[in-house]
Amino acid sequence: MELNEELRMLRETVRDFAVKEIKPIAREVDEAERVPFETIRKAGNLGLLGIPFPEEYGGADAGIVGYCILQEEINRYCASTGTIIGAHAQLCGMSIFLSGNDEQKSRYLSKLNEGKLLGAWALTEPNAGSDAASITTTATQDGDDWIINGGKMWITNGSFADVIVVFASTNRERGARGGISAFIVEKDFEGFKVGKVEEKMGLRASHTASIFFENCRVPAKNVLGEIGAGFGVAMKTLDIGRCGLGASALGSAKEAYDLALHYSVERQQFGRPIADFQAIQIKLAEMRTKIYAMEQMVYHCAALVDAKKPATLESSMVKLFCTEAASQIIDEAIQIYGGMGFSREVPLERMYRDARVTRIFEGTNEIQKYVIAGEELKKLGHKIKM
Repeated sequence: MELNEELRMLRETVRDFAVKEIKPIAREVDEAERVPFETIRKAGNLGLLGIPFPEEYGGADAGIVGYCILQEEINRYCASTGTIIGAHAQLCGMSIFLSGNDEQKSRYLSKLNEGKLLGAWALTEPNAGSDAASITTTATQDGDDWIINGGKMWITNGSFADVIVVFASTNRERGARGGISAFIVEKDFEGFKVGKVEEKMGLRASHTASIFFENCRVPAKNVLGEIGAGFGVAMKTLDIGRCGLGASALGSAKEAYDLALHYSVERQQFGRPIADFQAIQIKLAEMRTKIYAMEQMVYHCAALVDAKKPATLESSMVKLFCTEAASQIIDEAIQIYGGMGFSREVPLERMYRDARVTRIFEGTNEIQKYVIAGEELKKLGHKIKM
């Protein structure tokens, strides 16, 4: 899609920030498994954490198209940083923006957008991954408070977040449709504890932790949305998040392609650049074609969301196609580099590891296929029987 002047300027701002602040430390933070808090603070000071939100909440009012630009540019150099921002802004912040009341938005959203508070989003549990409706964490009302008990795992930013959107069962008999509620939990609430930080294959500068609730007392004013409407809060947020995840994959794919393209001209074999060989040309052509398709899908989906049109089908297709394509493009870039592509001196090795999880989180790609098929069959009036 054609970007207006404001969005083009936003891209230039984010690109400049990514090149100056993110690219130089990307390898170091990955190898040290260090969260780049200094980078997140600078992003907050520049207003980059609030890109999709209205100005009244300290945002840039650039919508999901703007957010996709942010994720595309950041993920060219560090998927860990993009993931930290995604959990903070797109999952935690967006849930509060979409489902919170005016008081909750005033209390949390501006501080999240400015980076004064860091956010996380807690849905997944040890026995509730793809089957998110089967969560066992419970919330029971006690006077003016709710008492949460249970545990969550694979929570991005969970070890350091100030604010966590938590999903808990408030009525087991009603299941997903009316039995799950969302709560805004602060790290200092009594009964909240951080567990193990996972040792991961990729996204190593983005900390992923288990969190626990032992009679964690949450005031009733921190119920997010209506009691029993939590599953809808989660799905509405994920519909938008999957569009942003497609943009993340697009950024990684573009960088991998650019690295491979330039290397194909520089690398000499048999007395000439390897770009002269048809096998390399075919790889480059296929990589570039996939990137073109990814770009059209991501920004079309983002435009639908900004126009407040339904995008469940489109966001699932974006997530499925773009995460698969990015992994393929990075893999081909490594093949073009040959032995050097396997070296940690080249960022492709880190990008290869980071890309793998994108086909798992925010709904596995198998689940996306289920959603896509379900949306299409629904048009014919057919409801899939479970």
